[in-house]
Amino acid sequence: MARMLPVPVTALPRVQDRMTFLYVEHCVVHREDGALTARNDQGTVRVPAASLIAVLLGPGTSVSHQAMCLLGECGTTAVWVGERGVRYYAHGRSLATSTRLLEEQAARVSSPQKRLRVAREMYCMRFHGEDVSGLTMQQLRGREGARVREIYRENSRRTGVPWTRRDYRPDDFEASDPINQALSTAHAALYGVVHGVIVSLGCSPGLGFVHTGHERSFVYDVADLYKAETTIPMAFDVVAEGMEDLTGTTRRRVRDKVFELQVIERAVKDICSLLGAEEQDDLSVNVVSLWDYQRRVVAGGANYSEEDAGGW
Repeated sequence: MARMLPVPVTALPRVQDRMTFLYVEHCVVHREDGALTARNDQGTVRVPAASLIAVLLGPGTSVSHQAMCLLGECGTTAVWVGERGVRYYAHGRSLATSTRLLEEQAARVSSPQKRLRVAREMYCMRFHGEDVSGLTMQQLRGREGARVREIYRENSRRTGVPWTRRDYRPDDFEASDPINQALSTAHAALYGVVHGVIVSLGCSPGLGFVHTGHERSFVYDVADLYKAETTIPMAFDVVAEGMEDLTGTTRRRVRDKVFELQVIERAVKDICSLLGAEEQDDLSVNVVSLWDYQRRVVAGGANYSEEDAGGW
């Protein structure tokens, strides 16, 4: 196989222009030129790697080194998922070569006042514009808890699917009832998409504003903005219809809903808004600078000794 040169980041599709995710299991994943291939006894499927936001690699999947290189070059998130898709293990490189969003995210997380402001903005998005500017985090959590309970009850009444409480058991998936299995599967798929958006923009999945202390805290923050209209109603619908392939049907429905509601495009816009950036800002500027306490940044690649010795 001839050596393929890496694709310049500037030549790749923007994250908001990509498809949702591809889920594969019990197959061999390889590459042919710029295409990702999945092969099993039934044949081979080819997908342009740069068109995907995430690839979910299920049980029984073998992935070649060339395939992982392709995913890394394209900024496509590679996600190893366990049984029923409720585990999450890895991600690819960022499409952004600028750290501007990451630095702004870190600055806002590190300031209690700025962090509270962002958290309020997130809750405002969930509450559809309701004024929460004077609420504390405790009050916001209480209002969100009541809202989520009502969303579950509303979907239960709408579909006739019995609902008691959220029961998530990643180590014993079968122990949960069908609606909790469907919710776990749906949320895992949404997390994969949101994680892909976050790392593609150059942000940190772990620096959350509402959630904290977990490597995907920001993933949970952003995914929570869309659950009420995507994963929750889809899970209740699938269970109400009595589908035999519960997890597979749920994943496909969520994938279609994410595309229909333009969740990827909205996530890009919402993240940029929360971090004080414009969606059209150029995050591909590939410049390495040096930090300076007084001047913030100075040019890199230069020798700053008193004797002019040139750069490295």
